Amino acid sequence: MSNREMASQRVAVSSQKEQRKVLAGTLVGTTIEWYDFFIYAQAAGLVLASLYFAPMTTENPALAQIVSWASLGISFLFRPLGAVVAGHLGDRVGRKMMLVFTLVLMGAATALIGLLPTYAAWGVWAPILLVVLRIVQGFSAGGEWGGAALMSVEHAPLSKRGFFGAYPQIGVPCGMILATFVMFLTTTLLSNEDFLAWGWRLPFLFSVVLILVGFLIRRSVDESPVFKEMQQRKAESSAPLRQLFRSNSKQVLQTALIFLANNAAGYLLIAFFSAYATKHLGMERGPVLLASTLAAFSWLVFTMFGGIISDKLGRIRTFQIGYVALLLWAVPMFMLIDTGDILWFTVSVLVLTIGLGLSYGPQAALYAEMFPANIRYSGVSIGYAIGAILGGAFAPMIAELILAETGGGMAIGIYISALSVVSLVAVSTVKEPQGRDLRS
Repeated sequence: MSNREMASQRVAVSSQKEQRKVLAGTLVGTTIEWYDFFIYAQAAGLVLASLYFAPMTTENPALAQIVSWASLGISFLFRPLGAVVAGHLGDRVGRKMMLVFTLVLMGAATALIGLLPTYAAWGVWAPILLVVLRIVQGFSAGGEWGGAALMSVEHAPLSKRGFFGAYPQIGVPCGMILATFVMFLTTTLLSNEDFLAWGWRLPFLFSVVLILVGFLIRRSVDESPVFKEMQQRKAESSAPLRQLFRSNSKQVLQTALIFLANNAAGYLLIAFFSAYATKHLGMERGPVLLASTLAAFSWLVFTMFGGIISDKLGRIRTFQIGYVALLLWAVPMFMLIDTGDILWFTVSVLVLTIGLGLSYGPQAALYAEMFPANIRYSGVSIGYAIGAILGGAFAPMIAELILAETGGGMAIGIYISALSVVSLVAVSTVKEPQGRDLRS
């Protein structure tokens, strides 16, 4: 073998090693970030109403639960700010630096929630500080996804962008698996009194260990090759945000609407279904949480499958299949859930994850291919954050209001179906971008 061939082989091996590090870094980091984000969602449905909104719980339990869901949703309002800051800096100083920053910020806020005194100890300051820490979580999450998505897609071979882009996507169901399973262990191993007194804090404090692991992994990942090339060419815009909204506002709107239904349905799965089943239908908490964990595994599988087949069928077609599945299943799903039978509950959420995965797996690749390189971080992050506000931010609260008005889940299914129509139309307006040169 010649020296040139040996050198070429070493470069190829080094490239493959770096790609594996990138995939591990984006997967582990997003899993930890979304564990932090979702553990709050689980707690909002199970305990936060009684611990931090105590006066409302006594006078109007339904209103207290609605306010608890609102505290979950309010953080989404600050995700665009996180997306703007992280996107702007990510387009200027690099994807890697912002990924490390958002990870540490999210972990700190989560751990502090685990230490925060309740309303009984601190009065009105307790819910105020809870909301402040939740806002910090939202700010962090707003900058997290765009950086992780671009790191994976911009390191990917042309024919595997969907596959590589699915790795940060499966961080969401992985985070749900971890959050739900930790909450299941905590509620199972502790008495209800101990769980309410102090046990609910353990999942939040566990985040400190996870953040340390994620920080070490992300520090070892090289900067995106596309960003390196941008620096070498000095192709950065002097005002990328201004350029984004001047020339790519249509793409920002499209990305937001495309994400609408997936995020809403996903947050109902993550937060609302378990609370609905246990509090409204009287089902046992343990089996419901196990069913939700199983659904998260299924969501993971179909998200990865969605990324892979998008490299063959195209991003748009894969999204369309996923949203048609959500549209058709939303109402029958609640008919089965309302039976109060754990078997039908499990079947319902498992089938839901088919549409969720197919409309989530290709997202990173699709969004990356929709924006030019120098404003890509800003574009995908802001579009994603706006879609999260319109979709998942207040979906559990809206579902709770619908439930209070109608007394059943059928209308909630209609709500998800309507959002699916909007997202289906939005993705159908995008010209298939698969194969676009990401350097331009």
